[in-house]
Amino acid sequence: MNEVWNLDVIYRGFDDPAFAADMEKLEKLVQDYVAFAGELDKQTPLDGLKKGVALEESLSELSGKLVEYAFLRQSGNTRDAEAGSRLGQVMQILTGAAGAQAQWREWVSEIPDLMTLVGSDETLKDYTFLFESLLRNSSHLLGSLGEQISAKLSMSGSSAWSDLQEYLTSTVPVSYNGGTTNLSAIRNLAYDPDPAVRKAAYEAELSCYDRIKDAVAFALNSIKLETISDCQLRGYASPLDRTLEKSDMKRETLDAMLGAMEEYMPKFRQYLRAKGKALGHENGLPWYDLFAPMGKSTARYTTEDAKRILVELFSTFDSELADMVARAFDEEWIDFYPRDGKSGGAFCAGVASIGQSRILTNFDGTFGDIVTLAHELGHAFHNQCIRTHRPLNRDYSMPVAETASTFNECVVMAAAIRQAKSHDEELALIESQLQDVTQIICDIYSRYLFESMVLENREKQFMNAETLCGMMLKAQEQSYGDGLDASFRHPYMWVCKSHYYGSTFYNYPYAFGGLFARGLYAQYEREGAAFVPKYKKLLRTTTVATAEDVAKVAGIDLTDKEFWRGALQTVAQQITMLAGLTAEDADAALQHILSTDRMAVMDILPDGTAPLAENEEEAE
Repeated sequence: MNEVWNLDVIYRGFDDPAFAADMEKLEKLVQDYVAFAGELDKQTPLDGLKKGVALEESLSELSGKLVEYAFLRQSGNTRDAEAGSRLGQVMQILTGAAGAQAQWREWVSEIPDLMTLVGSDETLKDYTFLFESLLRNSSHLLGSLGEQISAKLSMSGSSAWSDLQEYLTSTVPVSYNGGTTNLSAIRNLAYDPDPAVRKAAYEAELSCYDRIKDAVAFALNSIKLETISDCQLRGYASPLDRTLEKSDMKRETLDAMLGAMEEYMPKFRQYLRAKGKALGHENGLPWYDLFAPMGKSTARYTTEDAKRILVELFSTFDSELADMVARAFDEEWIDFYPRDGKSGGAFCAGVASIGQSRILTNFDGTFGDIVTLAHELGHAFHNQCIRTHRPLNRDYSMPVAETASTFNECVVMAAAIRQAKSHDEELALIESQLQDVTQIICDIYSRYLFESMVLENREKQFMNAETLCGMMLKAQEQSYGDGLDASFRHPYMWVCKSHYYGSTFYNYPYAFGGLFARGLYAQYEREGAAFVPKYKKLLRTTTVATAEDVAKVAGIDLTDKEFWRGALQTVAQQITMLAGLTAEDADAALQHILSTDRMAVMDILPDGTAPLAENEEEAE
């Protein structure tokens, strides 16, 4: 099986004549847009709307193809100077259209009875939600010249600082065990079964940040100050208000979710203390053991194993999803393994021009890596569900972006737990799932608190690396509490997490996605196969409706704290289950599985012939 993704189906290289031709087309398209915007006063409302939409569609499709190719090349190798240069060239060309786009949007927002006109034309009717959003956001436009200046300055501002953070974290050398490795590889050792390896890797990771912390601090300060300034110029009350408006999500929804999370935080701290005690720690769980596998985890999986397991699993849910998963492996959509210069973590990028997605992971052969693949393949399935939309209806907002990915995780883990061959296996799997959910609750909440603190303080002061580390430790204290050993937290999480260097507040959407998906999966368990068409409709709706209206497809009210409490209660029950399965308390339960072999997923699917859900009624 391939180790890296195939990008040749997009372009065969930057020297591909097709790439050069598309760059020329993009320049011409921008010129056409500018010329069109300069003659808007000569257009009838209907003609101006239709011509503007046609230009926007062409610009979106062509620029998307060029940007995705350069971005994927750069992500696979941040030392690829040409990729960075080409990406910059594309973005520079696009800034030329920023003023014209703002001019057209302003013109559109002033059309009397705009929505009546949109509803009367079949070409425009598909974009009803887009024009409704445009009207809502029109008061925040900077005007033609302002938008053009903003777009151009961001190239040497936030975009450049973001590139610096990615470059530094992907290339910083990490001294470990007498040799040198990279940050992605050292962070993967957090899952190693050997406690000595986990602690040594944690210490090596923290040490390496000293080389880059000051430069990354400048990047973070600069990006957040630009965010604050941009919000002030556009008339937003705060960066969070701007994020929520762009996310088509109500503040009431965020408050309901965060409020429910705060109520259940003591339960997660109970789990962390129990795991810490099971691993021999008396003062809470040290950071380096957050991802410690419970049991003698010796199972390792190849990418062929991962394909077989995931295709078999998703076949029990939906054949369309299973077929897409098989294609992703067979058609080289995935860049699997860590290497020097490759971006850390994992992501999925939709490439609309070829009707496919591309997935980057740092696969190390653990069961957690299979779950990560399932997560990213959920994004790919989401992309597939929205592919038949018109070009300008293919972007979903941050909160709903994690729905399909986290739902996939629920499918994988629920099936594995259901087919566990013993209580020990069941305990081990439940602990593994709790480990992941704790990340999207405690860690994500700490990231939300940290970014809030940074934005609240940035206007008053430049925050050096030491100040930022102090803020991070304070955020972790408020979130994890006594669940973590205060002597072993992670002050440098602001350095390695790319989310702080892109979209503002790209943290709470993970908690949203995780809890929303758990609520949806609970509905699937109740309704069985009848739920699947509703689920696909919900995913398709994510690009043309608010978060609240998307949830209504499944009969859910996101502003009601009870929904979020219900999703969190399923986690609380799992924490309690650790005690119930052994008739002991949670500490004893975790201590018990610590001394037993952790389940091997390969045993559940012998020879790839037996599906996990042998009796579908068990899931209903």
